[in-house]
Amino acid sequence: MQMIDWKKYALEMYGYEMISSFGADFDIADSFGAAAVQDTFNRAFAEWRTEYKYLTELIMVLNWKAAQHYGSNMQLAKLYADLWGQADAWACDNLQGKELEYFYRVTD
Repeated sequence: MQMIDWKKYALEMYGYEMISSFGADFDIADSFGAAAVQDTFNRAFAEWRTEYKYLTELIMVLNWKAAQHYGSNMQLAKLYADLWGQADAWACDNLQGKELEYFYRVTD
């Protein structure tokens, strides 16, 4: 699988400047399969869920990775979509005020 320059992708497609290495982290996990993707998510989410900018970016990357795999690897596409749903729901339920506003503005 071809590695994507996620920082370039995010900037060109969405005008968003990435602050994390989540895209590359999940690219590496992809090559080891679904268990590695789940483990990478578990570690990233546990570490960053209380940092709203990183959480927002994690959710964006999960969405992009689901789209990347759609049609070519449905197992990973479904896993990424499920992980996106979990993280997105957590953000919507737990972020408040300026953090929630940031989340909605960046992901809109």
